Amino acid sequence: MTRLAEIGSFNGGATLDAGPLHGGGVDAARRAFPDAPTPWLDLSTGVNPRAYPLPAFPAEAFTRLPDVSTFEAAEAAAVRAYNAPPGFVAVAGAGAQAFIDLLPRVFPARRVATLGFCYAEHADRWRAAGALVTIAPSLDELATMDVAIVVNPNNPDGRVTPPDELLRLARRLRARGGLLIVDEAFADFTPALCLEPLLASEPEAAENVVVLRSFGKAYGLPGLRLGFALCSPSRASALRAAQGPWSVSGPALAAGARALEDTAWLRATQELAERSAQRLDELLAAAGFFTLGGTSLFRLVERVYAARSFARLCAAGILTRRFAERPGWLRFGLPPEPQDFERLARALGVRIDV
Repeated sequence: MTRLAEIGSFNGGATLDAGPLHGGGVDAARRAFPDAPTPWLDLSTGVNPRAYPLPAFPAEAFTRLPDVSTFEAAEAAAVRAYNAPPGFVAVAGAGAQAFIDLLPRVFPARRVATLGFCYAEHADRWRAAGALVTIAPSLDELATMDVAIVVNPNNPDGRVTPPDELLRLARRLRARGGLLIVDEAFADFTPALCLEPLLASEPEAAENVVVLRSFGKAYGLPGLRLGFALCSPSRASALRAAQGPWSVSGPALAAGARALEDTAWLRATQELAERSAQRLDELLAAAGFFTLGGTSLFRLVERVYAARSFARLCAAGILTRRFAERPGWLRFGLPPEPQDFERLARALGVRIDV
């Protein structure tokens, strides 16, 4: 068995029957490449490598169950940070993934579609709930569905759907009782692409919209497991009831309430991410990859022998994101430090000023 076959059980290498695959999986990569240098450099997740500096948590965050006011503080910070329209509320959950799991059960539907190839968990969760799930090539086709799902900007290629077009889609779905789910997990650094502010002008259409936001990606703290669903009060009540009590830990809520108010940190981090993404573009181009798209937190590239590049990087202790459905693709997150850019350049066999 070749080394590439041995790593087929992680990071996009398994068969499609195994369900969605994701970034991460350093433990499996370490087992497949025991001689790789350590520590591993994980570029597979698209998470901001510059984490928000955690505050000193009060002891009560760990020793007491989070009460209603703790949830309310984090959710109010999310409403402000994400420019939710009047009448919209935020529901805190254990990451955006928690809501992706919940939505098909709370708001069941028969005909569901995603806009193009996107984060696979959306289709998988609705399909598991019994829905007929398809990939729609256009917003017009999405408008005929019971549930339409748009990831904006899209993961993994960074495709952007203008928010005014999403608003028109919401209006069309509302007219026939459909639901629009907009996954803005990677939108923190591009607020102009967000749908929330426009919904203030369409309160009726907004009733049939749920926007998902991820805290961990932009703030570099995915291990906290915190995310939000922004929606109408009636839909929020249904989601809260389905989650049950204490769905988020006290430390996660405290960190979210603090970080979401720190707009200066977010702006500064956005600028750093954009500069890092430009450096990454230069490095990948020099290595012979063709850039398909991305966001300021990751780049999607294509190459004929992408699988060989993936294995070569693993041998150097660098994990990227593969796609079983697109064997010519690789996704690279941002290296955290200059020395990590240098390590990636050496592994790819290029010389570049980083």
